[in-house]
Amino acid sequence: MEAPCGSTHLEVVYILFRRHSTFTFYLTAVVLLWIKTFAVYEFYFDLNVHSLMGQFILWMNPISSVLLLLGMSFFFGNRVRPGWVLIISFLSTMLLFADLLYYRFYIDFITIPVITQLPSVGGLGQSTVALMSPFDLFLFLDLIFLLWWLKAGTWTETQVTRKTKLSVAAVAVLLLAANVGLVKVEHPQMFEAFYNRKSIVKAFGAFNYHAYDIVAQAKPVAARAFASNSELEQIEQYVNEHEIPPNQDLFGAAKGKNIILISLESTQNFVIGQKINGEEVTPFLNDLVKNSYYFDHFYHQTEQGKTSDAEFLIDSSLYPLPSGSVFVRYPENEYNALPEILGDHGYYSAVFHGNERTFWNRDEMYDSLGYDHFFSQRDYHLTDENTINYGLKDIPFFKQSMPYLKDLQQPFYSKFLLLSNHFPFLIDPEDRMIEPPHTDFEIVNNYFMTVRYEDEAVKKFFQMLKESGLYKNSVIILYGDHYGISEAYEKGLEKVFNEELSPVEKVKLQRVPFIIHFPGQTDGKTIHTVAGQVDIRPTILHLLGIRTDDFLHFGHGLFSPQKEDFVIFRNGSFVTENYIWSGNRCYSKSDGKKVSKAKCEPWFERRSRELELSDMILYEDLLRFK
Repeated sequence: MEAPCGSTHLEVVYILFRRHSTFTFYLTAVVLLWIKTFAVYEFYFDLNVHSLMGQFILWMNPISSVLLLLGMSFFFGNRVRPGWVLIISFLSTMLLFADLLYYRFYIDFITIPVITQLPSVGGLGQSTVALMSPFDLFLFLDLIFLLWWLKAGTWTETQVTRKTKLSVAAVAVLLLAANVGLVKVEHPQMFEAFYNRKSIVKAFGAFNYHAYDIVAQAKPVAARAFASNSELEQIEQYVNEHEIPPNQDLFGAAKGKNIILISLESTQNFVIGQKINGEEVTPFLNDLVKNSYYFDHFYHQTEQGKTSDAEFLIDSSLYPLPSGSVFVRYPENEYNALPEILGDHGYYSAVFHGNERTFWNRDEMYDSLGYDHFFSQRDYHLTDENTINYGLKDIPFFKQSMPYLKDLQQPFYSKFLLLSNHFPFLIDPEDRMIEPPHTDFEIVNNYFMTVRYEDEAVKKFFQMLKESGLYKNSVIILYGDHYGISEAYEKGLEKVFNEELSPVEKVKLQRVPFIIHFPGQTDGKTIHTVAGQVDIRPTILHLLGIRTDDFLHFGHGLFSPQKEDFVIFRNGSFVTENYIWSGNRCYSKSDGKKVSKAKCEPWFERRSRELELSDMILYEDLLRFK
């Protein structure tokens, strides 16, 4: 039945209020998805909106994308349009749900690379299930209602005219333009650089963020096609201008020795020296730092690639990608990585890991980085008793690795990736060596127990190294790969520390242990230099007596007297000697108070430039020209 003749406005009103018209179904779905999205913002995401204008922006930003998303149903015929509205609503809800699960642990939003790399990181597992809640079912109530209505209703043959469709599109575009204008007023710095996904969602909404993400992922394809050697030369010039000389007293101090690198899974620096119920969480590491070089202001710099990002930072001295993992997205690139460099100096390189070799696409990426051998799960004997969570427990992992390590050609560069202290921090009763803190967060309680087990495993590994004779000719380096307790569980840490965590303290929680131990070393030294994982490669090379002038890197030797107190994070935050830039605010490190933005501005250009140049190297595969 055709609508009465007249103006477009009368036509829209007629269609809207006609019983069971497909347009009514569309508008109802729009309103329900809009309300649901805003509810997720309010009750699930902690977006830290304090101003009235900010709250209004948060309320309005879903509507433009929701109108356009469900408006795609207009491309289908009247009879099937309600079905497509329901399908699009379902897919949009699943995207919100994926954001919700990801946000619960990482306090971040999912990206296209993260979705596509799921097969390389195990897909849906115990970690994901642990993040689900019965309250999540509320996200699907509107879909149940729409499905019931779709089945129960008798739908008219009313057609939505071209003018109506254009009117809906125009309203959506105008609302988006208004959204952008309000953000320009409320957060003008947002348009300087889109480093922080949380800020993008807060300003423009989850669905608009995902649209931006799709466009952002498409750009590197074109960039690689038009890459040239001249771009690499510009980057080399920048790196050379910022190169600093090594510490001459320690340059070559480890020359000819084996390098044993131990990745402490999810281990944050606050566990060092920490006691729970009067018991040390890391008794062995506490003693080790007294007889080693210990960097207590050392930060992880990983992003969505987590452990694989830490490995990439160390071996390449480049920054990780803003989304996804380099290991998954660019394994075919050309790299001049640490194993390859050390191979040119007579070193054999090997990685030890008690998990599947395809996890994080390691089997491919390790070849690209130049590793000689990868000992993975297939090289170990796994049973129900010696495995938990993601693979082999740390103590049997070290025990079974020793025969392989002793047979390696020396000198060697070896890397051990631990697993037991992995979210959700599962632990068998017989492996518990410390009483938990008994907070309201089981994740936090378990974390201290799995860290204690990890510490015991490292202690036994040192004993095995000494018994095998390898200890006396090896330099052992331990590092935390990334955080273990995310912002979602920091309330539990506040109970452990008996203090509320300020924005500055939350940034300081991103510190991870970094320890360099020489055989028989007794003159330990704690070094307070602000540094990060990007600095590990040049530090190792300097200790081995290998100059770094000819290598492209963004890190600096940690023992160099000219090493600046400065570390950059992938989301655009940074830490200097006196200031912290985080959440688009500048803070004083000494008292944690917010200070003028001008205090942090001297480091803005360098921050942006280094992240940009590192991305160029990866997106355009520029090292193929070297």
